[in-house]
Amino acid sequence: MNFQTQDLTQQVASAAREFALSHIAPHVMEWDEQQFFPKQTLQELGKLGLMGILVPEEFGGAGLSYFEYKVAIEEIAKVCGSVGLSVAAHNSLCTGHILYFGNEEQKKNWLPLLASGQWIGAWGLTEANTGSDAGNMRCTATKNQEGNWVLNGTKNWITHGISSDIAVVLCRTGEPRAKNNATAFVVPRDTPGFSAGKKENKLGMRASETAELIFDNCVIPDSNRLGEVGEGFKQAMKILDGGRISIAALSLGIAKGAYEAAKKYAQERQQFDKPIAQFQGIAFKLADMATEIEAADLLIQQACFKKEQHLPMTQEAAMAKYYASEVAVRVATDAVQIFGGYGYTKDFPVEKFYRDAKLCTIGEGTSEIQKLVIAREALR
Repeated sequence: MNFQTQDLTQQVASAAREFALSHIAPHVMEWDEQQFFPKQTLQELGKLGLMGILVPEEFGGAGLSYFEYKVAIEEIAKVCGSVGLSVAAHNSLCTGHILYFGNEEQKKNWLPLLASGQWIGAWGLTEANTGSDAGNMRCTATKNQEGNWVLNGTKNWITHGISSDIAVVLCRTGEPRAKNNATAFVVPRDTPGFSAGKKENKLGMRASETAELIFDNCVIPDSNRLGEVGEGFKQAMKILDGGRISIAALSLGIAKGAYEAAKKYAQERQQFDKPIAQFQGIAFKLADMATEIEAADLLIQQACFKKEQHLPMTQEAAMAKYYASEVAVRVATDAVQIFGGYGYTKDFPVEKFYRDAKLCTIGEGTSEIQKLVIAREALR
């Protein structure tokens, strides 16, 4: 992707929008109902530069900012939350972790393949019994006599758990809940002892693959370790700060897609000889939707600005993710209400926005965890 004119963000938004309408929109319900993960579509997005938006050009990426990243996710999510989620997870989690914490050799080895979309990335932190309580993870990495690491355990709810070509995995290298007890490792798919487990049958985001990662005496060299031993959890928290901008942008796109569909329908649907948009009950819903979307957008832009300026932005990212995800749920709910009976059918898009939106309040830290983060930062 080579954008040279002044309005870079608008060009990225336009490119993402055109791709989504041409290559994603015709297949949205088919992919959703079949739970089909469109890996080839993500690879095509890689050719546009959208699978390595934040990766510097020297490592094969587009070298763009969080503002361009935000609008790309947003425009894709307005059409399909599932594809938006996959693009977000690939960019901010797996690729982002290697970008921010890999050494030069690791970046040269893996980032060009990820940024081009030739490889799809996964990121493993969550486990069946350790969601918000990640410090108590049971997936372990121990050093053998040869100096290699032996991974054992499982990770759950992992985006691209089956189809990814490479995964960044957080493993416990110390005692449960002890300080500095986790380390990050890069595990290529063809590593012996690394396999995929159960694919989840989900309410929404059904075209974005979610599955287990299984490690059974999986041996990887020490050269696949990201950063120092024991730094993994600290790294993960920094990655999640950026990841929360991703989920906020995803939420915003879903909210905008639902709002635009509802507004269009309300202007076309006639009852009592006039469009239902002219009834105050509907007009006020649209007013609330528009206002909350604008507020969410501004919170996300503030987090992007802080991120780009290398300023502390843990609170801003948490606020953006918390507010935007809850707005997505409210807007999608009201969109279904505006559509009435039609909104409850799969013939119209709002039922899918409604199903997809809920994940945004759970993934990359629940709304409750975001409140804890916001309160902790506010009370410092």
